Amino acid sequence: MKLHRYYLADRDLTHNFWMNDERLYHQWTRVLRYEIGREVVLFNDNREVRLYKIAKIGDNAVHVELVTELEPKLPERELYLCFALLKKDKNEWVLQKGTELGVSHFVPLITDRTEKTGWDSERAEKIVIEATEQCERADIPRLRDPLHVAKLIEELSGKVDLYIAEEGSEKPQNLAEKVAVLIGPEGGWSDEEKQLFKEKGIKHLALSGFTLRAETAAITAASLLQ
Repeated sequence: MKLHRYYLADRDLTHNFWMNDERLYHQWTRVLRYEIGREVVLFNDNREVRLYKIAKIGDNAVHVELVTELEPKLPERELYLCFALLKKDKNEWVLQKGTELGVSHFVPLITDRTEKTGWDSERAEKIVIEATEQCERADIPRLRDPLHVAKLIEELSGKVDLYIAEEGSEKPQNLAEKVAVLIGPEGGWSDEEKQLFKEKGIKHLALSGFTLRAETAAITAASLLQ
């Protein structure tokens, strides 16, 4: 039987406790109908992963008993996926698949040619939590509110290796522990943005010899860099 994983952000996972998270209580008792003796995996923001067993089911909480500590699964490097805002469903797809591929930070970008500026932070957080639970990572990717490209470069320059996803450029060698990749909008980068990248010495990342949709480029880049 597959053990399901659940995220409890700031919960101390070193002992037995009453799990009173409203979302999980409803899911366990009403949707999945867990019974006493069922084992679940819990993890928190400290990247602690523990196997627990349901011991009691109360009216609004479930008592769980610690069984054992588990080895956390973590991405190989710290990866920033910085992508021009897309339509809602495409944004969500990038968040889900990027989480599965080990993205550490998602940064939606506002560019000169960005067509969509709607961004639902609560929905985005829900998606990355669910994707993290499903793919068995021990860390939740961090989310930023939409940021202008120039501001992003200002923040990250000198702190991480920066790349622009392009067609036909060279594939990087000997990647650093912290890497950021910028994915442009469907209409491409503006001349002003290209000049900024040149002035800042931002490197290029080869994705494919073909023209990729923005959401495909984002996931391809995440796969290449992780």
